[in-house]
Amino acid sequence: MDVSVYVPWFGVWFAVIVAFFANYLYFGPKTMFPVWWRAMRKPADEKPGDGQNMPLVFALMVVALFVQAITLSWVLQATLTLYDLTDISLLTGALVGLGMGVAFAAMTSFGHRMFAGQGFKVWLIEIGGDLLGLLLMGAILSIYV
Repeated sequence: MDVSVYVPWFGVWFAVIVAFFANYLYFGPKTMFPVWWRAMRKPADEKPGDGQNMPLVFALMVVALFVQAITLSWVLQATLTLYDLTDISLLTGALVGLGMGVAFAAMTSFGHRMFAGQGFKVWLIEIGGDLLGLLLMGAILSIYV
């Protein structure tokens, strides 16, 4: 069994860009941000990121998405090898991305939100963006692996 892996760079960058903008829209001022902000019990007049270097925050988010996309590409390649497939469908890629999101992003952050006393609603809103991003990444990367 040949288990060689590679990084489909164009697909990874494309997946990162799509996931970044999907999260931007998901947490936009007319979508989930106001609901999340209230669920976090933040005052309406407080601005997100007060006192933080927001360009650095966004840059680190891109780095995190980049690591997720590379890892997801390797998982999809392992899936090809494991099941002796010649390609992965968009649906399979999306489901693998979603599965990784549930298993790792959602389950890891669940305890953090609960112990921080932020509650189920905050957790659900936050993982919604993560799951959307990983689902889209998986679909995109299925084309490139």
